[in-house]
Amino acid sequence: MERIARLWHTRFVPKRPRDPNQLAKLVIDIATGEAEDTVSESKRHPSKRRMGGLKGGNARASSLTPERRSRIAQKAARSRWKRQKP
Repeated sequence: MERIARLWHTRFVPKRPRDPNQLAKLVIDIATGEAEDTVSESKRHPSKRRMGGLKGGNARASSLTPERRSRIAQKAARSRWKRQKP
């Protein structure tokens, strides 16, 4: 159930009227060209938004020194083990 809610997050879906009659009228207006769909191009294609995020992790990893990466990994491991204890 929760997975479905995450798929239809409001960032990706435009705000639409909750009333079924108003929603039906909006859909007809968009289909006939009387109203314009308010979804921006970036929200129609989420893959274009992700492109910057895909580069970020690699760029950060290449800029870290081995000592700093080691400290970050040790901190993450401590955090994971702390959560597992009853």
